[in-house]
Amino acid sequence: MEIFKMRIAQIAPLWERLPPPAYGGTELVMSLLTDELVRRGHEVTLFASGDSETLAKLEPGCEKALRSLDVTHQEYAVYEQMQLSKVFERANEFDVIHAHVDYPALPYTNLTKTPVVHTVHGTFSPLVEQIFTKHRQQHFVSISNAQQRPELGLNYVATVYNAIAPERFKFYSQPKQPPYLAFVGRISPEKGPRLAIEIAKRSGCHLKIAGKVDPKDRAFFEAEVEPLIDGKQIEFWGEANHEKKNELMGGAVATLFPITWREPFGLVMIESMASGTPVIAMALGSAPEIIVHGKTGFLCDTIEECVDAIAKIPQLNRHACREHVETNFAVKRMVNGYEAVYNQVLAEWFARNGHLHVPTLLAS
Repeated sequence: MEIFKMRIAQIAPLWERLPPPAYGGTELVMSLLTDELVRRGHEVTLFASGDSETLAKLEPGCEKALRSLDVTHQEYAVYEQMQLSKVFERANEFDVIHAHVDYPALPYTNLTKTPVVHTVHGTFSPLVEQIFTKHRQQHFVSISNAQQRPELGLNYVATVYNAIAPERFKFYSQPKQPPYLAFVGRISPEKGPRLAIEIAKRSGCHLKIAGKVDPKDRAFFEAEVEPLIDGKQIEFWGEANHEKKNELMGGAVATLFPITWREPFGLVMIESMASGTPVIAMALGSAPEIIVHGKTGFLCDTIEECVDAIAKIPQLNRHACREHVETNFAVKRMVNGYEAVYNQVLAEWFARNGHLHVPTLLAS
């Protein structure tokens, strides 16, 4: 397939900077995508927080990541609207606009002739369903097949899986001693930290937990998680940066992913496998698309099955976990997918409107 040099606008959430210092799955994926597009010769403009680091041309939507400024969610919406106004006022400067902010960009898309692609990173609540359905004809990319909601009739162009840079993860050929389980993720009910603790207690295993606690989840943490942290069998590391996360998961016997919701894509799963560590997950959402059952981890339906899976972990090859990520969830494959999406929507646009800007063919 011929790939042309494109002028691409990437719209990032303003809550975290790119790349994120610790937690921030969307921002990490966007950072990898944006920089690789620049390396491939595209002219990329990144609309993000002013403290972001990127190879693209940076257009700040605020001075610093809004999380660091501790703004309220009401104020966040104001910053977001100002950012979107800036992007779409300049829409004719771009061949493609790629929005990663879910539904707030949808109404703006109808006001421009520039093709817009929306990667949906979240889920659909009943209220959110209404606005997506109203704009169902726009171009959508899902981050897993499980994320799609066929009954909404959205115009999905493709599924493009999220990615990491496996080479940035130290590979652990064997777990550390004494053995332990790992849990990494936001400390919220849907991520399952309480279930991870239950799995550890039932199995008698040591559990190390790392994750951030958002203000909205503080009550849950204090009532259901914190009382169970004894610093011995159950440890809490707080929010971990890349190096700490890699060390924690890489040294574990297994990473627990006992989610209670249809997670669209759990980066923790591929980060763990890149480190060499199999994943024991509830078979919900994207987990069956990411984990190869019996090879890179185990997919379970109950807590009992998760406990039983721990004894089977030694049967798995940690090199196979790493190879699975390198083959299926590396940056090159993700960016190939998005280039194909951009080409497709541009081809459709040119068929309807003719050429206003003639892209330059990139060297293969």
